[in-house]
Amino acid sequence: MRRLKRARSATYVLLAPYFVLFFLFTALPVAISIFFSFTNFNMLQAPSFVGWGNYMRLLLDDDIFIIAVRNTLIFAVITGPISYLMCFMFAWIINELPPKLRSVMTLIFYAPSISGNIFFIWQVFFSSDRQGWLNAFLLNAGFISTAIEWLNTEAYVLPILILVQLWLSLGVGFLAFIAGLQTVDKSLYEAAAVDGIRNRWQELWFITLPCMKPQLMFGAVIQITMAFSVSEVSIQLAGFPSVNYAGHTVATHLMDFGTHRFEMGYASAIATVLFLAMILTNKGVQRLLRKVGS
Repeated sequence: MRRLKRARSATYVLLAPYFVLFFLFTALPVAISIFFSFTNFNMLQAPSFVGWGNYMRLLLDDDIFIIAVRNTLIFAVITGPISYLMCFMFAWIINELPPKLRSVMTLIFYAPSISGNIFFIWQVFFSSDRQGWLNAFLLNAGFISTAIEWLNTEAYVLPILILVQLWLSLGVGFLAFIAGLQTVDKSLYEAAAVDGIRNRWQELWFITLPCMKPQLMFGAVIQITMAFSVSEVSIQLAGFPSVNYAGHTVATHLMDFGTHRFEMGYASAIATVLFLAMILTNKGVQRLLRKVGS
């Protein structure tokens, strides 16, 4: 018992730096943001308590927020599941390659997510003049007679942003899946073959996925966070704000009020709503992942 008590004390000491950093840079900022969401605060004057005023304004009077919610939900519903499946399927395929080729392919697929000026490629591709790659191809092929303003036309903005976001989605979750696939004990497949597993899909469902539940959960959290917090893609390609707010998301709406108008109380209310949406979605995904392999 003495050894256990000493070990427990040592464990607390080792975990203390993480908990201190987590409290200072995660838990405390979230709590402060929730507090400010009930105030009127412009960073120049002391915050004044307004109760549910910011939330009432957000849900009843802010038409742009409703557009942002719609666009964010479309982003989340499309890019979230598709990018999650893409990360796993590409990781599963690449994991079957020889080690050297696997390393090269992993770098190729992961590179777009860490390239700083990667948006420049898509700006050239969807450029509104005749020199844009897509316009040049369509004009030369005779499909169109005049150049299309892809990023300045409301109907095209959101589909283009979704396409680019999917292309950028093979990031940390993709690496986590590859790492998880490497940790699966190969002897389990041999034992499963003896027990009646007949094909690769049964191996995947009854062996591979149950052994990767931590990586699956981590990848789900990453993809949900990316899907709900899309902002940089919209700002770089469609402008800020985009035409008729076609590419406006909750994250860009938050940036508008937080970093441009300095209405920090209202921005905190937006951040709180976004935070709750992420939490609820994560809880739903956790329930689905518990059924994997059953």
